[in-house]
Amino acid sequence: MKDPIPFEEDTEHTTYDPDAAHRFWRVLVRADQIFQQFSSRFVGKISPVHFFWGSFDLAVTRFSGRPAPARAGADSITREAYSHEVISAGFWPGNGGFGDAAFYCYAAPSPAGFDAAKVQPANAGYNSALGEFILKYDDLRKEADADGALLDFLQSTYEAAANLAGWDRAALEREAPGR
Repeated sequence: MKDPIPFEEDTEHTTYDPDAAHRFWRVLVRADQIFQQFSSRFVGKISPVHFFWGSFDLAVTRFSGRPAPARAGADSITREAYSHEVISAGFWPGNGGFGDAAFYCYAAPSPAGFDAAKVQPANAGYNSALGEFILKYDDLRKEADADGALLDFLQSTYEAAANLAGWDRAALEREAPGR
């Protein structure tokens, strides 16, 4: 933001659409439930499902337990956030450099071949500009089993990244229940 205004002093941005706010809240609640279900399959170190106020995304991150290479030029927060290998997934309401509401998944560091991995559902794909897999929210809404499709996206992107990066999946996971 060019000229940020502290929240308590901002009298310029005062519009409020209660219906839009409620719909956004409902998406976050449902996404949280699916992220919690996805998280329950992992016994390694994992973040809680959390909301980033600054970027307005809901996310969950799994850690391999192995140190990651240092990021050149990273600030102290970024350096600590990516000090170990991670696979992170989340939901943007239309920001994050993408513009549309979407679910995402990335690995840091990104393993070779991750961009070419086959993931589910079929309408999910790799966005090379972002370096992440994307599943547009509008595409997910068209799925007959949207919850299942989202779980498939989370699981298939995680598996692609973890397999390509050589994570010890047997030590980090419990068997996923059948759907």
